Amino acid sequence: MATKKGVKRRLGAIATAGTILATGAFATMARQRRTVDALRLRLEDLERATRTLRATSLMQQQRLHWELLSKAMDDPELAEVLDTYDEPVDPRRQRQFLFANALYTNALCAYRVGNVSREEFFGFVRGILQNPVFREYWHATQPHRATLVDTSEEAELGRLVDDLLRQLEETEFDHWWVVGEPPAD
Repeated sequence: MATKKGVKRRLGAIATAGTILATGAFATMARQRRTVDALRLRLEDLERATRTLRATSLMQQQRLHWELLSKAMDDPELAEVLDTYDEPVDPRRQRQFLFANALYTNALCAYRVGNVSREEFFGFVRGILQNPVFREYWHATQPHRATLVDTSEEAELGRLVDDLLRQLEETEFDHWWVVGEPPAD
């Protein structure tokens, strides 16, 4: 009988110790979980702030780009600095090319900061490619795009435009607004 009571007492003590140990382990796990959750939230906040800063920087760069292009469009002597085409371009066409560049760069920036989707970017480009001056500009600047890092987002979007332009030039279809397959976002 005494042995049974001793065994019961020892088992009870072991069970109590196990409960205390499990309770401590669960409390530690709960604290660790709260710490991990707090770190995850902080990381998400930092990532959001980084995206915001990047978008702000891109918009500031876009504004500066427009100011420089505007100066060149207003002053033929400044526009000469930007005439880096293989074939000579008269001043009137140069101003048009500068404006075409501003239109495209604006669409590129809008995509990069998340104001338009890839499909919306594609739709805008499909429309602007209907303009013969823009098409001429796009062909004239092909060597410029060839210098982009092949894996960059800008190079990828440039290839998207190249492919769409090729499709538009090859089609005999009058409904240009349905030419090309919009990319998935």
